[in-house]
Formats: sequence, C-alpha cells, structure tokens
Amino acid sequence: MSVAKVTEIIASSPKSFEDAVAKGVKRANKTLSGVRGAWIAEQQVKVEDGDIKEYRVTMRVTFVLKD
Repeated sequence: MSVAKVTEIIASSPKSFEDAVAKGVKRANKTLSGVRGAWIAEQQVKVEDGDIKEYRVTMRVTFVLKD
C-alpha cells in the first residue's frame, strides 16, 4: 500500500502556461522523490503596459512517501 502527499507549488514563465507547468514539475522532481502527478489549481498572468510579461500557475503536486 502506498501513501501519497500533496504539496502546492507556484511556478512562472515568460513564455506560456505550459512552460510554467513544465518548469514547476521539473523543479519539484529535484526535491521530491516519487512525483506521480500534478493538477493546476490556478492560472494568472502578470501584465505591464497592456502586454503579458509572465505566466503563473499554482499547482498541486502529488508524490508517494517512502516507507
């Protein structure tokens, strides 16, 4: 039987929401072992002078705890 934990991560990218998600998952994998999935809780953009400067995602990452 496995036990999982969920942690919240906020990631950003100047390119796209997809890039922000990829960066967040990649970074989570550096610290957390057993990452099994993520879901996007929120998306935001940072706007300056009418242009989108940054895409931000708040995601919840699920990982399996070690025995």
